[in-house]
Amino acid sequence: MKYLCLVYSEEKALEGFPDAECMACGDALRASGHMVAAEALQPVRTAKSLRVRKGRVSITDGPFAETKEQLAGFYLVEARDFDEALQIAAKIPPARVGCIEVRPIRQLSP
Repeated sequence: MKYLCLVYSEEKALEGFPDAECMACGDALRASGHMVAAEALQPVRTAKSLRVRKGRVSITDGPFAETKEQLAGFYLVEARDFDEALQIAAKIPPARVGCIEVRPIRQLSP
């Protein structure tokens, strides 16, 4: 089953965080067969939020919600169950300075 590990952190906490650690984590997950995809996101100041209401598009600067921690990236992993997904998420380096939200992927039904 696939699980999305969303990486949340205060941007300042990640400023000095070494990319090499995250890349090594990704390499290890790939080697173990757990990695599906992973990406880091640009700073929240580069974000735009889009809504469509009654056929009209509204675009605003920044993320939808004002929060202390921002979405910084994600890892999409394959795990046999939720427990294994949590064990994998615990190895994601930014967990030491932020939070990893782990969510099962829902299959869409036709």
